[in-house]
Amino acid sequence: MTQTMPRPAVESTRAGRPPHVLIIVENLPVPLDRRVWLECQALVARGYRVSVICPKGPGDPGRQRIDGVDIYKFRPAPPARGLIGYAWEFAYSWMRSALLTLRVRHDGRFDILQACNPPDTLWLIARLWKPFGVRFVFDHHDLDPELFVSRFGEPRGILKRLEYAGLRWLERRTFRTADRVISTNESYRAIAVTRGGMPADRITVVRSGPDTTQMRPIYPTDPRPAGTTNLVYLGIMGPQDGVDKVLLVMDELVHRRGRTDVTATLLGFGDCFDELREQTARLGLDRWVTFTGRVDRAAIAEHLSRSDIGVCPDLKTPLNDLSTMNKTMEYMAYGLPSVAFDLVETRVSGGDAVRYVPSGDLEAFADEVERLVDDPALRVSLGRRARARVSAELDWRPQAEAYVSVYDGLTGLVAVDDDEVPAAPAPAVDPQGRRYVDLDDAAEFDRYLAERRAAR
Repeated sequence: MTQTMPRPAVESTRAGRPPHVLIIVENLPVPLDRRVWLECQALVARGYRVSVICPKGPGDPGRQRIDGVDIYKFRPAPPARGLIGYAWEFAYSWMRSALLTLRVRHDGRFDILQACNPPDTLWLIARLWKPFGVRFVFDHHDLDPELFVSRFGEPRGILKRLEYAGLRWLERRTFRTADRVISTNESYRAIAVTRGGMPADRITVVRSGPDTTQMRPIYPTDPRPAGTTNLVYLGIMGPQDGVDKVLLVMDELVHRRGRTDVTATLLGFGDCFDELREQTARLGLDRWVTFTGRVDRAAIAEHLSRSDIGVCPDLKTPLNDLSTMNKTMEYMAYGLPSVAFDLVETRVSGGDAVRYVPSGDLEAFADEVERLVDDPALRVSLGRRARARVSAELDWRPQAEAYVSVYDGLTGLVAVDDDEVPAAPAPAVDPQGRRYVDLDDAAEFDRYLAERRAAR
């Protein structure tokens, strides 16, 4: 696998061994969690030892070693329902994570613990290890108080107010325990300063951009049928993700506008997966909408390379407005034009490569989709613009340098050989043997963006 960063010779802060970083993430398996996996690769490339604690995915073993990263996995709790269910899920995951830190320690002392939220409960594990000299880095992935308001509305009544106050308290404890904070964007950084009380010089912004040397278009082995246009959604399917809006847009296009030439492929899983399947059947869209379930990187490359338009159905909520949507940048990496509801951080990522509509305006969303369906030249222009922007301004590699600098500062690890390894030539095929699109051939890239298939 291509390394994200050059591997310099390093001086360890502890004689005889490299610094050891333990990362805990409770909401997604690794390496499925793209941000966490890129972070792992960046640390390994710098010379750190890296371990991860995370939940199991379907069929995953309890222990794996992948590309130099030791991964310890626990069986996830059943999906939660209601306050008691969520409390049990958090307590169960916390206990399993805490116990696995003992297993990691048995296999080798760790120097830094990185916690990725949600939930904001992992600071207590860090507190338990601080007396042993372990430093704590908080990788701020989500805004739990905003998530609460987005899902349940402004807290009213004693119980809801207590729940919300509890989330704010957990967030404050996380910031106060952290030695360093990594924020995913400037909006999150502002919250760390104003609400978390973190000194600005202890916060580093590390955006979740894709590694565009690896995320790039291939010629799909199963291109979409000729004469059709395919929409694609990639991501989690939870209550706050708005995937039901994609189905309503498809209902508008197919049943009201007669666009039976438009299909949609929904990649991913989540709490709403079964409800979305039922909604699809109720709307009579089974012929036009495909659900893939969980997908790996090879399947993501296939689907994003064969589809024509990415959709970002996240509504404007206190959480979504301030959050960076990975799918927006992943669509851009594959040269996909996309349509999105108008959110602050989505504009920061997408710039002029995305078509924006007012939040919740499904007719306007359908209008923009239909415009892209009927205007291949516009799709080509936006796709070219998207790939150029994500490569030049959002790529993971400069973010990796910022990320690793946090750890270098904490450990004192010093590069003693700054000569960068020359970049290897870009391979012609991916690990599955599928041919990459030649992005340096402008005419061929434009042809591919129009057709999304190999030349005949």
